[in-house]
Amino acid sequence: MEKSHFELVILGAGPAGLSAGLYASRARIDHVLIEKGAPGGQVLTTDWVDNYPGFPDGISGFDLIDNMTAHAKKFDVNILTKEVASVELSDPDSKRIVFGDGSSLTCDALIICTGASPNKIGVPGEAELAGKGVSYCGTCDAPFYRDMHVAVIGGGDTAVEEADYLTRFASKVTIIHRRDELRAVKVLQEIAFANKKIDYVWNSQVTSIEGDKEVERLQLVDNDGSTSALEVQGVFVLIGITPNNAILPLEELKADQWGFIPTDAETLTSVSGVFAAGDIRSKLMRQIVNACGEGANSVIAAEHYLKSRSEN
Repeated sequence: MEKSHFELVILGAGPAGLSAGLYASRARIDHVLIEKGAPGGQVLTTDWVDNYPGFPDGISGFDLIDNMTAHAKKFDVNILTKEVASVELSDPDSKRIVFGDGSSLTCDALIICTGASPNKIGVPGEAELAGKGVSYCGTCDAPFYRDMHVAVIGGGDTAVEEADYLTRFASKVTIIHRRDELRAVKVLQEIAFANKKIDYVWNSQVTSIEGDKEVERLQLVDNDGSTSALEVQGVFVLIGITPNNAILPLEELKADQWGFIPTDAETLTSVSGVFAAGDIRSKLMRQIVNACGEGANSVIAAEHYLKSRSEN
């Protein structure tokens, strides 16, 4: 018979979840790590990771997750492959995980590592050239585009801030925006307009991303219906990210206006015994390295919570 109660449940097997699983297993906490598919999260869609400590020559996203998964399995992390339908937190002393097949299990402590997904523009070539010139993170991938012409799609704070950052490496950055003015806060706009390496294509949208093996050009259409092509070696789609929160009780977790989960410095949410780590957490920076750190931190915090329960 399948076990129905654990001291600790970890939801999601991206970098935060795998790190949490590793720490939970080494701490000999009765745990299960639940993931609906293959471990990895968004890292599996990342062609090359150049800023993860310990890999000075970089490492592919697939190989990095493969190493993380192997490390977790070496320490017997209990991984359950099953799709979660909902999380019930009405009883803080017994959190319930409900699966798509109607079955469920309960736990004393819960770590949410469900992650987030970058918003896509959904045009031909985007998926095919992802990791081959199509990127969703300027901070992650800017060094790959040294002395190249790249485009940034978007006009909000993140798009404008990362466009400025990209100019440290790229020879030219073209911001493509569907409106005739940026949406970013004025101070970021002032910085961008003062940067001579940034230019703009206003009132336009990308209709396709083209290239043989890597990005070579973008097809554009403006608001009047006129079309044009822009030759670039990379394109950064920076139109926001969406938290993977469909299974979560957002009101109880006091999700922020974008649907991310706020926590304290120790990753504790507003619900006793419930923690959040990785990209689902409300925070400034979303990188693999801090997701791993948060996953480890959340287990230490959960361990203290479980100990306090046993002493009461």
